[in-house]
Amino acid sequence: MKKDAETNALPSVRAFLDFMSRKGLNTTAQRKVIAEAFFDFPGHHSLEEFYLHVQKKDPSIGQTTVYRTLKLLCDAGLATEIHFSDGIARYEVAHPDSHHDHMVCLSCGRIVEICDERIETLQKDIASAHGFVLSGHIHNLYGICPECRAHRDTHSA
Repeated sequence: MKKDAETNALPSVRAFLDFMSRKGLNTTAQRKVIAEAFFDFPGHHSLEEFYLHVQKKDPSIGQTTVYRTLKLLCDAGLATEIHFSDGIARYEVAHPDSHHDHMVCLSCGRIVEICDERIETLQKDIASAHGFVLSGHIHNLYGICPECRAHRDTHSA
């Protein structure tokens, strides 16, 4: 990812620091490390998984600081908190101009992002048929991934 030459920070980190400044919140070195770690760690991670990632970068940062910073990233519109059937909150980088849904393996927990314009069109059509104008939605598909099915079939034969 290209860095901002003036601040030597990733553009998303810059957006976070700008948000913090606008809100009059302290932009501590720990919050900056956490934001950099978040944007450097793609995927859908629980607080615990992300905390372990941050610990590799700075072991002095506590879990409460990580959690509060994740909440601030969500408040800034730079992160999204998502929930699947296991009840664990996960966080991913928010991409305001792109939308995606998720397929979740009920066996191993693998998460696959899906983007399909047919789903988006169908949702809008269904909403319209019922007189609704959509402001958002959550669409998660659950099943068993190919690897888990293959593993299950190998061990049940």
